[in-house]
Amino acid sequence: MGSAHDDPALNRATEPKESVTSASEPRGDSKRAQSIRRGSLLWRLGGLASTLRPHQWVKNVFVLAPVVFAKEIFSLPLLARAAIAFGVFCLLAGAVYTMNDLADVEADRRHPVKRHRPIASGRLDPAWARVSAAGLIVISLSAGAWLDLRFFVVALVYLLQNIAYSKRLKHIAYLDVGCIATGFVLRVMAGGYATRIGISWYLLVCTALLALFLGFGKRRHELAAGARASKQRQSLESYGVRGLDIALGLTATATVAAYLLYTLDPHTRALFRTDWLWPSSIFVVLGVLRFLTLVRSRPKAESPTQEMLRDGPFVAILMGWIAAVLWIVYQLRPGP
Repeated sequence: MGSAHDDPALNRATEPKESVTSASEPRGDSKRAQSIRRGSLLWRLGGLASTLRPHQWVKNVFVLAPVVFAKEIFSLPLLARAAIAFGVFCLLAGAVYTMNDLADVEADRRHPVKRHRPIASGRLDPAWARVSAAGLIVISLSAGAWLDLRFFVVALVYLLQNIAYSKRLKHIAYLDVGCIATGFVLRVMAGGYATRIGISWYLLVCTALLALFLGFGKRRHELAAGARASKQRQSLESYGVRGLDIALGLTATATVAAYLLYTLDPHTRALFRTDWLWPSSIFVVLGVLRFLTLVRSRPKAESPTQEMLRDGPFVAILMGWIAAVLWIVYQLRPGP
């Protein structure tokens, strides 16, 4: 007669059954780990591409602003340099978004929409995300150094500011929005250095005010989520509806006023050889009002800044402003 150890049936009965989730491993983490192991390479790469958020790269068109407002969009060498600068900031933005998602992974898992992001959902392994972010930083900063040393410095400051934002500054009310606005100003400065075009102070001021307005609108929209909002973004605990409404009103008024003053400035009129740039302010007013409507009327949207690019009326207003500026400034032909 064999021993008990020789009986396969008895061995199976006495062996401890494997548990999908060990006592020390949370069930959610186990499911995410299994999801990562099961996913194909193409599936993971899709998650990486989504994490880089290419739909957000439209913000980097601010890098092209100096070329447009210097009447140089028909200069191919300058456009080539501007395109490289745009690409550098797109890669940096992708790295920054990846680092933000790594830092916010727990908060994102509590968000009704953000919990589907690749890192939060388990589609993208955090190790992959870290390596990808590091690679994008190396590539983008190397290209920036080759393009122009001043451009490289601004790009590096943009990266460091965003790292500081991810680690600490995003938790401080109002300063978090200030950091976002600074990022847009740095984009404009970088575009000027990359193309070696002087930048108007009006352009920097209008950019800063517009970015502050959009940032406060996003916080106002998030605050409407109620008690759950502070769990998703710590700085929201220090915001109030009244304070944000005042900030929105002030920055909206200041943005329109600064743009109108820019269109009426003697230097602007001399540069563009026209006194009729000011009517384009109508589109700015309409765009501001439409954004305020989106902030209040689309509570289920992830962000009003994303929603506005899918909103037909807002896109029509934006296209109208672009067409008006190009027609007035360039008169449908390149300037001297």
